[in-house]
Amino acid sequence: MSEMALHKIYSGKVRDLYEIDAERMLMVASDRLSAFDVILDDPIPGKGEILTQISNFWFDKLAHVMPNHFTGDDVADVLPPEQAHILAARAVVVKKLTPVKVEAIVRGYLAGSGWKDYQKTGAVCGIALPAGLQEAQRLPEVLFTPSTKAAVGDHDENISFAECERIIGAELAAQVRDKAIALYTEAAAYAQQRGIIICDTKFEFGLDEHGTLTLMDEVLTPDSSRFWPASQYQVGTNPPSFDKQFVRDWLEQSGWNKQAPAPRVPAEVIAQTVAKYREALHLLTDV
Repeated sequence: MSEMALHKIYSGKVRDLYEIDAERMLMVASDRLSAFDVILDDPIPGKGEILTQISNFWFDKLAHVMPNHFTGDDVADVLPPEQAHILAARAVVVKKLTPVKVEAIVRGYLAGSGWKDYQKTGAVCGIALPAGLQEAQRLPEVLFTPSTKAAVGDHDENISFAECERIIGAELAAQVRDKAIALYTEAAAYAQQRGIIICDTKFEFGLDEHGTLTLMDEVLTPDSSRFWPASQYQVGTNPPSFDKQFVRDWLEQSGWNKQAPAPRVPAEVIAQTVAKYREALHLLTDV
């Protein structure tokens, strides 16, 4: 590919951002895979395009819940034809926003770090839960469990709602919590009809020039969420996953200490992961 016509301003775990002008950026989803906050050496072919299609679907479907980062411009409006053609499926033109300094984690089921926390403390991120819940059980109510936004290579850390209020202010914290729960609740109900249980997910928000809370980054993708096939769901056991949890499970079993560098992921695990991503896209959107 020829040299990008735009100036790169940020390279994250998965996405790269390029400056268009004072109000807009080009967000490009790569095929990089991040697990346990470490970028793996092995990309997942086509992943950036699949994630972009899934995110775009959700941004459109949930636009009535809150504003999002779309500008209405097309990639072809800001790039030369050759580059626009190459990047069209994995890039979007977005508003420049001021990121909210917490990640909005929403949990509908007891799994992952939440399950481990519950086993030890009877609570998830300090929120007390009834005794006797099982792994993968639906929670009595949807939980908002914010975390810090770590720099690339560092680990996000779960924080209490009080700490979230301290970082971003009580009014904004309440708004982030309420919008995150509303987004998750509506998306989970839709996905359930399509054969997918959304166990948990992570939203990222920003503020526009007027201070309006705006949904940004990616939404309800296999990278930011734990998707389970509804047909294989059973309380007491973690269902097989549609998402990068497939790679995370392999890494957990590899004995890796979760510090960079990560072990090389076998080709068959990568191939199965791509298939899972594509299946999620098809079930949600019929593409």
